[in-house]
Amino acid sequence: MCEELETRLSTILRVPVRLTVAGRTDAGVHATGQVAHAVVPRSALETRSISGDPSTLVGRLAKMCPDDIRVKEVRVVPDVFDARFSALRRHYRYRLDDSRWGPEPVVARTTATWRRPLDVDAMNAASSELLGLNDFAAFCRRREGATTIRDLQRFSWTRDADGVLVGEVSADAFCWSMVRSLVGAVASVGDGRRSVDWCRALLAEKTRSPQVPVAEARGLCLVGVDYPADDELAARNTVTRDVRGSTGCCGG
Repeated sequence: MCEELETRLSTILRVPVRLTVAGRTDAGVHATGQVAHAVVPRSALETRSISGDPSTLVGRLAKMCPDDIRVKEVRVVPDVFDARFSALRRHYRYRLDDSRWGPEPVVARTTATWRRPLDVDAMNAASSELLGLNDFAAFCRRREGATTIRDLQRFSWTRDADGVLVGEVSADAFCWSMVRSLVGAVASVGDGRRSVDWCRALLAEKTRSPQVPVAEARGLCLVGVDYPADDELAARNTVTRDVRGSTGCCGG
């Protein structure tokens, strides 16, 4: 997806474009609230087709991009803005269907399946035990030189009108496969195979736990990214780099 968008932007602006995204998601994960930035010469925005107004790129890209890519807003940001390091937190949503017949066809692409009935109260009890600043090594595909300490700020579950479970997950950042592993762990509590105590004890693990199932990618969607005010961007970049380093990437 990123490469597709870079190619289209490079064609329109007539300069090479390299995007930096807020969250690099696993294959099969969706995003309706992704944020990206690119550094381009100001002269590239002064061409006849753009006329100094980057918002015109929205319409141009809608015509050129495939149906599964849409850009909703384009604007000039301060030089210190970094889609990845300036972010305060990321918000994900996970859709999980535990019915005997599985997801309805019209939502099957964005809804995962769980083959056992799930208790929402048990899942919320397990989820609450994981909140806060913790080492989530048991839930992450570790990367050399990257920390697995994250601040999980929200993790809660409800059922929508169709009976599908909807999980809301927010943190300052996520390790690779962290959200899907969190979902797999609490769903194992929700279907009665594991206890809340087992889920809590995972926070003491220092390496990825083979006991934690990874939920399907298709149920996960990045729905939003929060940023500070423009005059606080540089300070946020410094804090993030100090805490996670250049290799501490994010992912679903």
